[in-house]
Amino acid sequence: MSRWALAWRLARRGLDWRFRGLRLLIVCLVLGTAALSAIGTLTGGIGRELAARGQSMLGGDLELTLAGREAAADELAAMRGMGAVSQGVRLQAMARRAENADDAVPVELKAVDARWPLYGAFTVEDGRKAGAPQGMTAWIDPGVSDRLGVKAGDRLKIGQADLVIGGVIAGEPDRLSEGFALGPTVIVSEEALAASGLVQVGSMARWKYRLRVPGKADPAALADAFKARFASSGFQVKTRDKASPGLDRFVDRMGQFLVLVALAALGIAGIGIAGGVSSYLEARRASIATLKILGADAGDIVRIYLLQIAAAAGAAIALGLLLGVGITPLLARALEGLLPIPPGFTVDAGALAVAGAYGLLIALTFAAPPLLDARRVPAMALLRARVAPLGRGWRVPLWAAPVGLGLSGIAALAVLTSPQPWLAAGFLGGAAAVFALLALIGRGLSWAAARLPRPKRPLLRMALGNLHRPGAQTSALVVALGFALAAFVMLAAVQSSIDANIAKRVPERAPDYFVLDVPKGAGTETFKALVAKTAPRAGVRMVPSMRGAVIAYGPEGAMTEVATLKAIPDETWLLRGDRGLTYSVDIPQGNVLTEGRWWPKDYKGEPLVSVDADQAKAIGLKVGDMVRISLLGTERQARVASLRRIDWSSFGFNYALVFSPNALEDAPHTYAATITLAAPEKRQAVRRAILSGLVKALPESSVIEVGPVLGQARNLLGQVGTAIFAAASVAVLAGLAVLAGAIAAARAARQYDSVILRVLGASRGQLLALLAAEYALLSAVLALVALALGGGTAWLVIVELFEFDWAPDWGRVFAVLGGGVALVLVLAVTGSLSVLRTRPAEALRAL
Repeated sequence: MSRWALAWRLARRGLDWRFRGLRLLIVCLVLGTAALSAIGTLTGGIGRELAARGQSMLGGDLELTLAGREAAADELAAMRGMGAVSQGVRLQAMARRAENADDAVPVELKAVDARWPLYGAFTVEDGRKAGAPQGMTAWIDPGVSDRLGVKAGDRLKIGQADLVIGGVIAGEPDRLSEGFALGPTVIVSEEALAASGLVQVGSMARWKYRLRVPGKADPAALADAFKARFASSGFQVKTRDKASPGLDRFVDRMGQFLVLVALAALGIAGIGIAGGVSSYLEARRASIATLKILGADAGDIVRIYLLQIAAAAGAAIALGLLLGVGITPLLARALEGLLPIPPGFTVDAGALAVAGAYGLLIALTFAAPPLLDARRVPAMALLRARVAPLGRGWRVPLWAAPVGLGLSGIAALAVLTSPQPWLAAGFLGGAAAVFALLALIGRGLSWAAARLPRPKRPLLRMALGNLHRPGAQTSALVVALGFALAAFVMLAAVQSSIDANIAKRVPERAPDYFVLDVPKGAGTETFKALVAKTAPRAGVRMVPSMRGAVIAYGPEGAMTEVATLKAIPDETWLLRGDRGLTYSVDIPQGNVLTEGRWWPKDYKGEPLVSVDADQAKAIGLKVGDMVRISLLGTERQARVASLRRIDWSSFGFNYALVFSPNALEDAPHTYAATITLAAPEKRQAVRRAILSGLVKALPESSVIEVGPVLGQARNLLGQVGTAIFAAASVAVLAGLAVLAGAIAAARAARQYDSVILRVLGASRGQLLALLAAEYALLSAVLALVALALGGGTAWLVIVELFEFDWAPDWGRVFAVLGGGVALVLVLAVTGSLSVLRTRPAEALRAL
């Protein structure tokens, strides 16, 4: 019989189907692999849906978008040379019942031609498949039906157009590519849009041209050629493989974040695995010694227990993979409507393989130290281990090489499978630094405990001594408990900061209405008079508003053409598509100059522009450089006069580019306005009066109600938060398992101490008090460490990743930390009750 066959026979005899002694290893691996497999399966399914539904989501193979104007004849001819074209317009508008102008609702108006949709199926609530509306027919979103109390066959008025409702929208194939909606959708024909009179020169409208290209044509190549030909026209381009770039980025980032959370859970689980295997081997100390006495060599010992651990790990990984696939539909339901998620159960073989590989690497890497330590110890040393702890010496441990190899494998797998390798590498480096810091703190705590003055009270003196005595588990406990408590603090600080930023500050500071396309001249006076009449105490702010795209930037004579950039980083959003533009005599409200100077009120010189400081830094723009924009098909250029810090959380008018008046005031444009109601004016009657008054007096203007938009944003954030909380809960559960494992790992050593103290006359109550005092000392120190580590990590997440204000609820943070400390004490006491019940005579005979 071979060595491995004999080892498997002995290993199988030592195992039972309940895996006694290895349950902590199983729990930790199940949690980690379940999280990784669920996240990988979900993000993989979303990626496949995005790829498979790219044409229908975009509404074509290629989309070209213009702001503020429709395509010129030569531009449209070039599009038709590439394939079949479906064109349409998007803008904000006000819809009202034809017979009652007092009932109005802000909507997102979507005008389409007869070819829409080029791909996908449009359906209405009665189950019919429909196409583009004909003549003066309109398809309406359920939100319009609910707000106005209208149904199919009723009449609706938008601008000057009298429309008949053809049906209620059930499925809109290109909805996801349209982006965040600022109101419920109404779909009309080009004829109806023309009848509405809403599209004027300078209107905040967007023209979209969807193309169906021949089968063998490459949409990306066609897009590049079109952009090169019309580089200064300001077209924004999307292709079917990137139908919704924002959604793609969101899926990638969220998937990466969740994978890092799952890796953190596996990292925490690794501590539990090491502690669990150590406890398992300690409980089999006599068996190992007996095998060595009977002739087993070090290799036999490793093979036997490696096979047992591998069997338990294999079962745990398989269970974790099944659990991950099983919970994927639950995560999909939580994110339904936010992301394109395949229905039912999905299996992603690649994601499952990666999750299984992570689990196996973690199990073997963290099990190696206790396993390889046991192989070199003589049989008699094992038998005397409880009364004479094994010396370690100064030599390099046997497990250093395999552990280093395992950690390298984990790091390589994380970096190679990550869409953002540097982020994964940074995360792993940070986790390693935290582990090393906690290990140093553990050693420092033992060193300090040995040198502190001895307390007079016996229990405190013994509790302090237990932190540095030979064989003490202080370092292991510090790493496990510190990591778990820091995770609790981080989650509490992140959650409470997000709540403070979104649930509290935004509703208090946001205006009640945004009004777009207010005509210049008499229109602005009419608007002000209307608001003053219906809500005299309301705050009104108006700014010139237009849209354009940055087409070049940089030092004069050496400007970078945006069209020549191969990729635009996420942080340089100023260069991606068209942006809101304005001009102003004064520094905008809430803005602070960080560099340069503002222009005088009567400035008549060279056109100037002030740029958001963060965007200027991201693209390398400095004071004195030039910015060239495309505005309504023409090019304009201005010199950078200053950089500004913008308070984006104010929810007011925040423009990354603000020009001097002489740069833009001659261009066709309208005004945008905000209305902030005073507290007594926030009644429903006042709101209705404002909406109905605007519809009657300024039918070409449109209103965005901030309240419903914020509600929609909160719902979306709530869905994302649910998914993040579910993933973070795995890390918390792994932390709890580690706490239990760390306490269990020290239980065997405490059994001998307990017996000796019982023989010397100590009562069970005194032993329990001694145990509580020791863990209380540890917890008091680790609470401060966890507060620093967890708080620092939370600050990085909130300020650097989410770019929110740092606003944790310290009461909640301290409550969670206190709960964690209490949980440590409870687990320590309950986990040691079996030790207190040990009979001295029975334990002494077992030595």
